[in-house]
Amino acid sequence: MVNAEVVATGSTGNFSVLEKKVSIDLGVSYKVVEPYMEDLKLCLLTHIHSDHFRPSTVRRMAMEKPLLRFGGCAWMVKPLVDAGVAKAQIDVFKPNYLYSYGICNVIPVELYHDVPNVGYKIHFPAGKVFYATDTGSLSGISARNYDLLMVESNYIDEEIQARMDEKRARGEYCYEQRSLKYHLSKAKCDDFIVKNSGPNTQYMYLHCHVERENDRKISEPLTEWEKDEG
Repeated sequence: MVNAEVVATGSTGNFSVLEKKVSIDLGVSYKVVEPYMEDLKLCLLTHIHSDHFRPSTVRRMAMEKPLLRFGGCAWMVKPLVDAGVAKAQIDVFKPNYLYSYGICNVIPVELYHDVPNVGYKIHFPAGKVFYATDTGSLSGISARNYDLLMVESNYIDEEIQARMDEKRARGEYCYEQRSLKYHLSKAKCDDFIVKNSGPNTQYMYLHCHVERENDRKISEPLTEWEKDEG
């Protein structure tokens, strides 16, 4: 089974580590990432939103470990360079192409969001992982019999609809409408898991706004270094 740790997930920051060597998303402070730096070889980026990409953290990581690889699609190149990452450290992906590393194979999968975004199929010797968050749909995407499914489960339909009805009755703006369009409900998440699960498949829910426990891990203030550099 793949060794997977969801260090932080949610609207205040995202950072997961697979097999101790590959991370997905860097939307947290460097203090959160630092304990994993020694083993990290590859950092996969999905999109530019601040809860998935923190420039000050990326800058510090590139400075501390010049051989560290940063992988992402074309829309991540400028943000990475602007953050201080050398172009020689960046691997540029195209969705649905396979990229081979010594530690794993990586296939980016295009997702539906309000900015360009991808999920990832990552194949390790220990098993196959599918990762997807910040998407309104997983239609047309398959990860059959994968060992681990890490999928956004952002809201429960009935609960978000009730909140929207209450706000409309008070004449308030319903920011929840954005979640309905650009984030995955628990029902859609569960449907994807059921359709793709094999006899040994495990799963992890990501970006659960209804469960904010992990947010506490990354809600600490910026360090003095980050204030100076960010």
